[in-house]
Amino acid sequence: MLKGRLGLETARIPHADRHGLLWLDRGELCVIDGCLHFMTGKDSLTPSVDQIPHQAVSMILLGPGSSVTHDALRLLARHGTLMAAVGMDGVRSYTAPALLPDRSDVARRQAELWGNPRRRIAVARRMYALRLGEILPHRDLDTLRGIEGSRVKTLYRLTAERYQVPWNGRHYDRAAPNAADAPNQAINHAATAVQAAAAIAVQSLAAIPQLGFIHEDSGQSFVLDIADLFRDAITLPIAFLAARKALDGAQDSIDRMVRREAATVFRKQSVIPSMIDSIKSVLRMEEIDASGSNSDA
Repeated sequence: MLKGRLGLETARIPHADRHGLLWLDRGELCVIDGCLHFMTGKDSLTPSVDQIPHQAVSMILLGPGSSVTHDALRLLARHGTLMAAVGMDGVRSYTAPALLPDRSDVARRQAELWGNPRRRIAVARRMYALRLGEILPHRDLDTLRGIEGSRVKTLYRLTAERYQVPWNGRHYDRAAPNAADAPNQAINHAATAVQAAAAIAVQSLAAIPQLGFIHEDSGQSFVLDIADLFRDAITLPIAFLAARKALDGAQDSIDRMVRREAATVFRKQSVIPSMIDSIKSVLRMEEIDASGSNSDA
């Protein structure tokens, strides 16, 4: 007789060989006969039960209307499969228990670059080059932030013109977020959605959220760094399209329109996989691979 249930507790598949993310909602994640299952329609006469290949995916995104059993958490932890609780359409990230991928190469590389002042500013400059489309000669972070701030103002204006949305500047009052006009509310919601996607990308690589290269004070600094890489191509188009619909008399709330558009864009443009690639790029993980270092995954 094999140890445990068919010896599966020792059959961990490296994350490099897994299939990425699996999104589930409106059901119960549970264990049946030693295997992970997702049960929907539990209270109906004909519930549906699907077996989940938990060793073949890196991360399960559990959406609204779902629950998870203690036994399921134990099984996920045993096989190093991450689980995150997300919002409707997967455009919010609420929590991710510490069921991280069994790897440390990305975190070690991130800490190495972050801990060296010269290399840290080099990563920040690389991020600004990706965001601004050119490599700036400046090596002072405050100077780079100032240049970006000026260009972002122009970007807001040009994007508003493209979608024919009246634009009076970026305004955000944390004490009264709903007091802003439609475009500003849409930008707030779109930024939250893109940050959720970035959080999932960071979590899936077991990177360190607190060690940002441009953002510094937030516990999600690196998440914000990655989200900002997608502001031009993803965040603002989502926001201004929703604002245009609101101005045209759409009945849905700004928040709901942004979430729907974000879900569509994330799926069609493979935003989270692109973010994962961006993380590897800004950290120059190819240098690790080229040197022959082995991943812990």
